[in-house]
Amino acid sequence: MTVKQHKRILGLFGAVGMLALILDSRTALMGAGAGIELCLKTVVPSLFPFFVLSTLMIGSWGTDFRLPRCLSGLLPGITDRMPALALPAILGGYPVGAQAVCQAWRSGALSKEEAQRLLAFSSNAGPAFLFGMVGRLFPEPWMVWLIWGIHLLGALFAARCISLPTTSQAGSVVPSKASSDPVREGVRTMAVVCGWIVLFRTLIAFLDRWVLFAVPPTVRVLVIGLLELSNGCLELRRISDVTVRFLVCGCLLAAGGLCVSVQILSVTQGLSLRYYGLGKALQTLVSFLFGISLVLKTPAPLLALVPVYLLCKKRYGNQAAFVV
Repeated sequence: MTVKQHKRILGLFGAVGMLALILDSRTALMGAGAGIELCLKTVVPSLFPFFVLSTLMIGSWGTDFRLPRCLSGLLPGITDRMPALALPAILGGYPVGAQAVCQAWRSGALSKEEAQRLLAFSSNAGPAFLFGMVGRLFPEPWMVWLIWGIHLLGALFAARCISLPTTSQAGSVVPSKASSDPVREGVRTMAVVCGWIVLFRTLIAFLDRWVLFAVPPTVRVLVIGLLELSNGCLELRRISDVTVRFLVCGCLLAAGGLCVSVQILSVTQGLSLRYYGLGKALQTLVSFLFGISLVLKTPAPLLALVPVYLLCKKRYGNQAAFVV
């Protein structure tokens, strides 16, 4: 597809969207209002402090920060090349880890290739979102802990499959100057994230009014969750079977959804997301197979990960990156 064709398609979507807003403005207002409410009550309190602190931490510690020896093998590629990225990657939530990777690249601590590969497994659902929103959707607290554990195992699997180059190329690409004001950078990033959430929530409102009312609850949750993660998690109560809810929740959290992908694209300008998409696919596969294994009470489905690992290691692997 040429650039001109791409612009025409975007223009067509814009025209259709404008027509929908004119013909059904009430639905648009309700969807946008719900998106703003979600941002103010959940997204901003959960993410904004992490945006500011991760920017401050990367700018202050950089490669000087070291993890305890017991954690040094966690997410290989992060902990051995840029250890300060481990905390926002694990605790920050979408898209804090991706923003931290981009910040490290812009500061010159990572090469472009390293940063792009790190995006494959350094942006994950954070505990603030999991235990603040998702935790209320399950009858037992251990279920949320298990979902988070499987989620991190998926990130570890992606890290093992998509390793970093043997030789660091930092400095081979001239990065843009990193922001010196973490609060200003956090506000800017938060505004971009909330803007996309409001836009996608408006789109979901139209789909809900015109299409999704006629589909089964599980399909509805999957469609909404793959479009926008927060709204998809809020819809999980529609799935009455807790086992199915557990499986769907794990897959949605691993995939992140289209809205999260667009947010990451917005906060990592200058970096390609070709490894990010593969990493999310690997994480989703791990979550799905673990969920199926728990449902069937057998580890047999997990054997499917072996050929996937070998194939990815042959295509993207780097023997040096697998040394812990």
